[in-house]
Amino acid sequence: MSTQLVVDSSAICALFFEDETTPESEQLLQRLEAGGIWVPALFLWEVANVLLMAERRRRISPADRAEALQLVASLGLQIDQADTAVVWHDGLQLAAQTGLTSTDAAYLELAMRLGAPLASRDRALQECCRSMGVKLQPC
Repeated sequence: MSTQLVVDSSAICALFFEDETTPESEQLLQRLEAGGIWVPALFLWEVANVLLMAERRRRISPADRAEALQLVASLGLQIDQADTAVVWHDGLQLAAQTGLTSTDAAYLELAMRLGAPLASRDRALQECCRSMGVKLQPC
């Protein structure tokens, strides 16, 4: 297994909701705790939004949100600060080529650039990984 792993917000956020937890997500949590986890900078905004929406819908409490954010902060994520050439050229071109959103393409582009597997629950992103030869990490 690669020592690096790219993780999208769908894979991480599944850890916060009991009804979305699976044996694979529990294994992913163990892998995350080992380190070497990469995310694009937009990941922080996406996770914050998922938790905020879950709280507004009364799916989680403010205490649950704080606990989830503390868990994410404890993972020691490597946050990729892609420059404009990567975002506006490579990422946007990848999104146009694959039909992904630019945010989903950010995860795929990072995995491709690092030569790392990607953990995602997003079906469209998983399909693009398969078609482009990017290894998927079960989650």
